[in-house]
Amino acid sequence: MSDLLEQHAARQDAAMAQAGCWPADSPWVRSAVAVLPRHCFAPEVVWSWDGARWEAVARGDAEERWASLVYGDPYDAAVTQVEDGLPSSSLSCPSVVADMLDSLRLDAGHRVLELGTGTGWNAALLAHRAGPGRVTSVEVDPGLAAGARRRLADAGVDVAVHVGDGAAGWPQAGPFDRVIATYAVETVPWAWVVQTRPGGRIVAPWGRLGHVALTVADDGASAEGWVQGLGMFMPARGVDQGLELHQVRERSPGGPAAAAFGRAAAGLADASLLFALRVLLPDVRVSTSSGGGAAATAWLHDAHSSWARLTDQPDGQTTVERGGPRRLDEEMTTGWDRWEKAGRPSLYDFGMTRTADEQWIWSEVDGVRRRWEPVPEPRPIRGAA
Repeated sequence: MSDLLEQHAARQDAAMAQAGCWPADSPWVRSAVAVLPRHCFAPEVVWSWDGARWEAVARGDAEERWASLVYGDPYDAAVTQVEDGLPSSSLSCPSVVADMLDSLRLDAGHRVLELGTGTGWNAALLAHRAGPGRVTSVEVDPGLAAGARRRLADAGVDVAVHVGDGAAGWPQAGPFDRVIATYAVETVPWAWVVQTRPGGRIVAPWGRLGHVALTVADDGASAEGWVQGLGMFMPARGVDQGLELHQVRERSPGGPAAAAFGRAAAGLADASLLFALRVLLPDVRVSTSSGGGAAATAWLHDAHSSWARLTDQPDGQTTVERGGPRRLDEEMTTGWDRWEKAGRPSLYDFGMTRTADEQWIWSEVDGVRRRWEPVPEPRPIRGAA
């Protein structure tokens, strides 16, 4: 490892430690990352967002910048592929990688199925723990699969990488003790449950916002478990990601602030509230910003035609600007009210059940379980701006 890469790797390791991101119950994760450093699985070109478009950063042209993107902050992913103007593969942020591996409860000798090989880094970490020949990884993109095979071979890691649809799993090598996905799904494929032994564990990102850990029942007829953490994930390949916020605003220009919001926009930074809103308003995306003395701002959009901006003002009021046919701020108020009436369950009070016929989200507080359903989407308001 060059001095430059060693410095960046050491900085990221220290930042992970300072933020408490290295899992105490799975010390092997930090050891594996030290043996299989992130840059060994990064392509020669990574991508940087310049505020308007994704810009290619080649290692050969700008190694310092390339290294800073590969070894970003604990909560920063390194985008490794862009298609049609949108990211389609990445080296996931190290904090989420560590958290998901911790949630997997992986032991030596476990047979592991990974869905979404990407660069091969996560598969390498899995193999470091489970052992040679114990990890099967499925990647839908032949080019990514070929690159991952090459990097794994160069690192001396024995992983079977196959090209296929991750939703189908890989029944030829099952049953598995552990299944882990590196991309988000709305519904956990039933094939993953079928290919996991009773008592086995499935860790998967759900809804691009958090990840769940499900345990397969003794009879194999269901899988159930708890939300493990919050994080943003790319969806399965081929899923329409909708429009970015700036595209929605271009499509539906808004006017000046025309309403007041009954709560502070800063409240939307609460991870538990955000997860509840993701369940209740599945198509509404929320982002918040504050700092440097600036007022807190929350952006809402539906990835199609409607958006709203909530801004906390010095006088304690929160103003609303909006565009498009839906009044997302009012929908947000409805969802927020439901979360509060349910007792403000925390992120870790939520869980998921998957059967062959359906999947649902629930919360459980003081032994009382409550099933959550999305709020019905209101009809568009004619002439709304």
